[in-house]
Amino acid sequence: MKYFDFHVHAFTDSLAERAMKGLSETSSIIPATDGTLHGLKKILRKNDISGAMILPIATKPAQQHTINNWAADIMDGEILCCGSVHPNAEDKIQEVRRIKELGLYGVKFHSEYQFFCPDEERMFPVYEEMERLGLIAVFHGGWDPYGQGEIKASPKSFSVIAKEFPRLKIVAAHLGGMMLWDDVERYIAGKFENLWIDTGVVAKYIEDDRMLRIIKLQGAERVLYGSDCPWDDPTNEIAAINRLTLTDRERELIFYRNAENLIGTGSDGK
Repeated sequence: MKYFDFHVHAFTDSLAERAMKGLSETSSIIPATDGTLHGLKKILRKNDISGAMILPIATKPAQQHTINNWAADIMDGEILCCGSVHPNAEDKIQEVRRIKELGLYGVKFHSEYQFFCPDEERMFPVYEEMERLGLIAVFHGGWDPYGQGEIKASPKSFSVIAKEFPRLKIVAAHLGGMMLWDDVERYIAGKFENLWIDTGVVAKYIEDDRMLRIIKLQGAERVLYGSDCPWDDPTNEIAAINRLTLTDRERELIFYRNAENLIGTGSDGK
């Protein structure tokens, strides 16, 4: 089987050690890599994963330009990247356009780090421009070990965006909303043709029967294999998907074909 991991993270060599130390101590998670690009590639190759999508996050407005330049520079046949814009950046729409010019595939948003709710109307011009440019909007979904207070990125918020921007390609990470499984089923699973969910780091947080039910409701053609590496070993999500009573065709769609079609490299169309 071929695998494309749609949800991974890496940092620049100069930042990786400090970032990984802080995040690991806060979450009590033992990471699967050292957080570098080299470490990511090593674990992908070890597990015969042919490629991955890095999802960087600008936690401050001043970071977005540097992060997006780095993401564009590291892309190759194995590694693809989204960019990031910060909701509080005055030039966020211009940066969306620059992300497109850099050849990046979309924009990663993380409400718990960027302190906004996905369905805030101040973000609508950003989504409108992304929709126009054909960029993918990737959102952290649900609970996060680093979050504080009320969960901001809810399945209900994704349903608002999917309705308001029907041509915007949306990926709701963590099976649509980590630990909000009832709301995933209620608000988004199988309800929107422009919304995908990924499996990032869900293996340790959901029972197999619940995971299978959500995938069946959503439809395997709009589910993406992702691990959230280095916060989980990519093999854990592979094993979780393989435990489910899915057809070979459904596994093929989830493991790589949906990602290829979404980013425009698959034989089934763009």
